[in-house]
Amino acid sequence: MFEKNNSNQFPLTPLHELTLRITDGSHFSPTPQEHGYLIANVKDMKSGFIDFNSCTRMSEASYRELKSTGCTIRNGNVLLSKDGTVGRVVVYQQNDEIGALSSICIIEASDKLLPAFLGHALQSDICIKQFENFMSGSAIRRLVLRDIRAIEVPNPSIEEQIAIAQVLDTLDTAIRETESIIDKLKVIKQGLLQDLLTRGVNANGELRPPQSEAPQLYKDSPLGWIPKEWDIGTTESYLNRIIDYRGKTPEKTESGIPLITARNVRFGYIDTEPCEFIAHEDFDRWMTRGIPQKGDILFTTEAPLGNLAQIETDNRLAFAQRVIILQAGPRIINTFLKYFMLGQMFRSRLFALGSGSTVEGIQQSTFRRLLITIPESLFEQEIIIQKLTEMDSKINSESKYAAKLKQTKSGLMNDLLTGHVRVTPLLETTTP
Repeated sequence: MFEKNNSNQFPLTPLHELTLRITDGSHFSPTPQEHGYLIANVKDMKSGFIDFNSCTRMSEASYRELKSTGCTIRNGNVLLSKDGTVGRVVVYQQNDEIGALSSICIIEASDKLLPAFLGHALQSDICIKQFENFMSGSAIRRLVLRDIRAIEVPNPSIEEQIAIAQVLDTLDTAIRETESIIDKLKVIKQGLLQDLLTRGVNANGELRPPQSEAPQLYKDSPLGWIPKEWDIGTTESYLNRIIDYRGKTPEKTESGIPLITARNVRFGYIDTEPCEFIAHEDFDRWMTRGIPQKGDILFTTEAPLGNLAQIETDNRLAFAQRVIILQAGPRIINTFLKYFMLGQMFRSRLFALGSGSTVEGIQQSTFRRLLITIPESLFEQEIIIQKLTEMDSKINSESKYAAKLKQTKSGLMNDLLTGHVRVTPLLETTTP
């Protein structure tokens, strides 16, 4: 299907020569209405579509005014965000005509340019580099219509545009479907997390019936109804140790021991970006309050409050301020503690007690007094961990697949749109 092409590349043509109209949306914002016609802004431009649910609504009079001035989006238009968030692209494929605000550029292609092909071209390195050049030196990220009209896009034959768009559209569909699966799995996980942390599992590993159906299986507590086999206590009472680091962090270096800051601790995982280090000789001097171990829980007490993750490596890591390390005691498994602190019961109390006029945070003394409820049986904790870990594995697997699809598309997009790799005509299918 693909052929290497080491000689001729696609010519680049200014966008205005391949289009019938390049304009932007309304420069005034109609008064929002509870009902009425839709008007889109950059925030409504999602991955390949306009989210009607997030669009503002306007009166019929406002819509007619926008339509008369060409500030409406029609089926087949290509949309490019040009103010603030620059570079989002949507090929609009809806019969419903809607309004647009000035942050959206509306492009109507001529018969020389396939809208689907243009949508991909505008997201390629070829065009993104031109966006950056036009915006350089400006404090506010913005593309003006004059510059958009001058942007040069690849200009192969219509037949090749169709073939390229089909290949990239197929990848986009696979990416969107995978992301949809991930979103659904995350929703399922949140429901499972809520059930497991309030109902637990019985000896057979099955969810207990809810309290409303089997009140004899539950007891009242400061956190509400909990299974009779569960215990309740302060966070501190279940921990062997809480480690924090105080004072000035050692000077950062280009290499050495990775430094984990509050910015690296995300909701459930450790992000490798930003990647910072301290020198090996500074490690022992800085880490005098304790060396975290694999399995320990990281928790951010401020900026941001409440992110947490589990250490999954034996490699040495250094930790900055605003990150505390939780080492579980004998009555609670580290991973169960992680899941409990990701649950709504814990988080609602955490943020209710958090304080700060500009940056929300929590005092360590307050954190130590937060209540946690756990199964007294480590076996029950292990079953709960197993169920949630299996769900995480499914999410991680789909996330890796989505990342692989995006990487494939990124490489293929630039090859196809430059003409370095050509799409050969698809063989005609025959029926038996």
